[in-house]
Amino acid sequence: MTGKKDITIYDIARVLGLSPATVSRGLKDHPAINIKTRKRIMDTAREMGYRSNSFASNLRMQKTNTIGIIVHELKSQFISSVLAGIEKVTTEAGYDLIIGHSSETYRKEAANAHNLFHKRVDGLIASLAFDTKDMDHFDPFVKKGIPIVFFDRVEDFPYGTRVIIDNTRAGYEATAHLAAQGCRRIAHITANLARNVYAGRLKGYQQALADYNLPFDPDLVLVNDLSESAAIRTAKQVTAMNNRPDGVFATNDFFAAVFLQSLKEEGIKIPEDIAIVGFNNDAISRVMQPKLSTINYPGEEMGEQAARSLLDQLAGLTSARTTDTIIIRSELIIRESSLHRKV
Repeated sequence: MTGKKDITIYDIARVLGLSPATVSRGLKDHPAINIKTRKRIMDTAREMGYRSNSFASNLRMQKTNTIGIIVHELKSQFISSVLAGIEKVTTEAGYDLIIGHSSETYRKEAANAHNLFHKRVDGLIASLAFDTKDMDHFDPFVKKGIPIVFFDRVEDFPYGTRVIIDNTRAGYEATAHLAAQGCRRIAHITANLARNVYAGRLKGYQQALADYNLPFDPDLVLVNDLSESAAIRTAKQVTAMNNRPDGVFATNDFFAAVFLQSLKEEGIKIPEDIAIVGFNNDAISRVMQPKLSTINYPGEEMGEQAARSLLDQLAGLTSARTTDTIIIRSELIIRESSLHRKV
């Protein structure tokens, strides 16, 4: 089955008895064309099903008004909020988005980068996958001078703006809060420590333990993929410990919520037996029982900042440097899950 041929300005010109140039100007609402003629052109174009080929005209101007995005997952509330912030800013500026999903793999991330480069995106916004080890797949953007903004999960890379929170500070605040509540054996549940976000939170955790004169026990740093099944397994692992932790800092709210519920099913009281702090301030942290203490990670603001930085670079603003690091403020939100004692 073949589709119908696209309507062109030449078809409209033939129907109206006008020159193609007049039709072209009329479709652009050019003031040189009589207002009644403009209306006739617009009405006829609509009736005939004409679609303007903005992609072709943009290519002639060496731009596509399209921004590529690479994210490591789509089910995350945090990523959804980042995308909402990006979309808000880019839509106002007249840009379309193409979103690539790496599914937490370097292989798919590299394929997405290759695809977006060949779709001629004007700029790229990306957050790295769990197992990304090198940045070679971004080299074509660098060579072409196409701006890149990395957010959340970033790497030391001599090109591209980074938009992050102070993960070390956030990890410190979460752990220090548990220590201030009287917890003396605090576990940290995290993910791939090669990623900046998890490495920074571990560093903050270790600093807080030292400041509260608590020993660092590497057996209490539990590294997994932060999935639902991992949360259930980890709860069983913690329950079976001879010397259980009395506090847990988990670096993801969904994981923390499943972990907390699984502990409760094992007869562990929260926060009396184990106090828990999560990370991200996802909606689940506010509706579960007990409500989950967490680090507020303002995803929408991060998305807006990433998009504004990219648009500033595309506009050639001298204030927009391609190697900037923008730090978004985060904060500890204290709820019932971590109140080991009254503060």
